[in-house]
Amino acid sequence: MIEFKNVSKVYPNGTVGLKNLNLTIHKGEFIVIVGLSGAGKSTMLRSINRLHEITDGQIVINGRSITSASGSELRRMRRDIGMIFQSFNLVKRSTVLRNVLSGRVGYHSTLRTLLGLFPKEDIELAFNALERVNILNKAYSRADELSGGQQQRVSIARALAQEAKIILADEPVASLDPLTTRQVMDDLKRINQELGITTIVNLHFIDLAREYATRIIGLRAGEVVFDGPVNEATDEKFSEIYGRAIKKDELLGVEA
Repeated sequence: MIEFKNVSKVYPNGTVGLKNLNLTIHKGEFIVIVGLSGAGKSTMLRSINRLHEITDGQIVINGRSITSASGSELRRMRRDIGMIFQSFNLVKRSTVLRNVLSGRVGYHSTLRTLLGLFPKEDIELAFNALERVNILNKAYSRADELSGGQQQRVSIARALAQEAKIILADEPVASLDPLTTRQVMDDLKRINQELGITTIVNLHFIDLAREYATRIIGLRAGEVVFDGPVNEATDEKFSEIYGRAIKKDELLGVEA
């Protein structure tokens, strides 16, 4: 479904973000990308929807190159890719429902979305998405009245209302407590399994990666140093990915 073909990214200051990535990500996989800060996790994830432009190579989605797409073709391809951010990326003064409906903006004219003129079908999609992540009762609350975990569920619902075929989640639980972390990860996993949405998540914590992923990709200095199923992701392999022994807080998924 997603192919990285000799993908590299070099930032203007000379920092290498990605180095000659060759990967194939299949439909319906739940992939967790792990590695130290600066290893290239966010760069890899954000290159899929071109929030980051790559320097060399091609990224191909369902046989079409998003790297070379432009105009309406690029907008259509991005419409199929939902993005979940560490900081939630919500309009805090808007209602939860309005934030979820923002996932539909790619389907309508700019004027229509600015005026909030969403059709009945879009509103039904938004309600269904909120119900799937168990916060339907918060539909008319302001986003800034919600807890961090609830806000992240709103961002998941937004991707569902978008009818995304791919969900990218960039450190989605980094700012959450352990209990809320598992609730959000459970939502992502359930959606992946029930709807078959290809899900790619950047995580710092090893035990979470092992628990939720079907496949783990380890990055180090922009290169893939591990790519395999969870049962092959031993402590020794993680030590190779991180370039050192694993710390307790990285393993357990709690702050030291």
